[in-house]
Amino acid sequence: MTLLTFIAGLIGLILGADLLVRGASKLALSFGISPLVVGLTIVAFGTSAPELAVSVGAVLDGKTDIAIGNVVGSNIFNVLLVLGVSALIIPLVVNIQLIRQEVPIMIGASLLLLALTLDGQLSQFDGALLFALMVAYTVFLIVQSRAETAATQATHAAKSDYDLELNPTQAVGWDAKLPVQLLLIVVGLGFLVLGSEWLVSASVIFAKSLGVSDLVIALTIVAAGTSMPEVATSVVAAIKGERDIAVGNVVGSSTFNILGCLGAAGLVSGDLGLVMPAAMLNFDIWVMIAVALACLPVFITGYEIARWEGGVFVAYYAAYVAYLVLATQQHAALDQFSFAMVGFVIPLTVVTLIVVFLRRAKPSEISS
Repeated sequence: MTLLTFIAGLIGLILGADLLVRGASKLALSFGISPLVVGLTIVAFGTSAPELAVSVGAVLDGKTDIAIGNVVGSNIFNVLLVLGVSALIIPLVVNIQLIRQEVPIMIGASLLLLALTLDGQLSQFDGALLFALMVAYTVFLIVQSRAETAATQATHAAKSDYDLELNPTQAVGWDAKLPVQLLLIVVGLGFLVLGSEWLVSASVIFAKSLGVSDLVIALTIVAAGTSMPEVATSVVAAIKGERDIAVGNVVGSSTFNILGCLGAAGLVSGDLGLVMPAAMLNFDIWVMIAVALACLPVFITGYEIARWEGGVFVAYYAAYVAYLVLATQQHAALDQFSFAMVGFVIPLTVVTLIVVFLRRAKPSEISS
């Protein structure tokens, strides 16, 4: 029965992602707005619904380890695995708005979470602050989108006209009307949430049978499971050529996870707040910040995520999970593994990114 639940969850994710991407991309064309804005808002918030439900539900059940671990683990998973796999499928062109605005906001949210939890907990006031910032960020994106320049609006309109020339039937197609597009988004999100819930339930049962701790389950299985909507959506978007939706979904979801999910979880936590596990404060949250910071040099080197960079992201996620497993078992190879990563692998990656940036950038860009 658990295996059937797992398979049903995967089917729900694939179907939901296809419907969501179709509805979101058509909605962007219908309103003449950037697919990136749709990816940062509707798609990102929708695919983060499982993280919100799991984090709030975990707090109400008294399992704050899962609430915080789910968000931290999901952000690490989103950037390293979701973007990595999507880039392996097709190199992802990065919108300049992501580099100048959205990634710095994601990094700022990550640093703010660290600052708020240095005392070992996320209080109810901290949760209210995060949630208020989430509301302000959403309003800012909407206002910014509505205030797009005429040139940008014309670009989106031109793309819409070009798509119509390639496929004249889309103007009268079954998904060309606004109510149908909204229905596709809602039904797609429904399948994503339901599919991820089934997948997480089955995965936790498997992990419990192996004696894995709640914190490790939250950082890996629950985080990966609740991020399955992001995986499915970004991969399908990449395959369909909707690269702004693929990348915007990941960055927007990561920001929403911190501000929205932990903000809401903090609000319902009461006077006790959310206790930040010492192990997470000493290691995992720093990994989350490092992953967010890594987006800038990767994105800037040519304004795209190349396939080899996607491969590096996937490899780093595999290394992160390997570290968690070794640390949980107190394996004898843990020290050697940590030394290899810190002493050789990470510095080599940093040097490689610097060299690639210097080779791709024009002399004028470097001097400026």
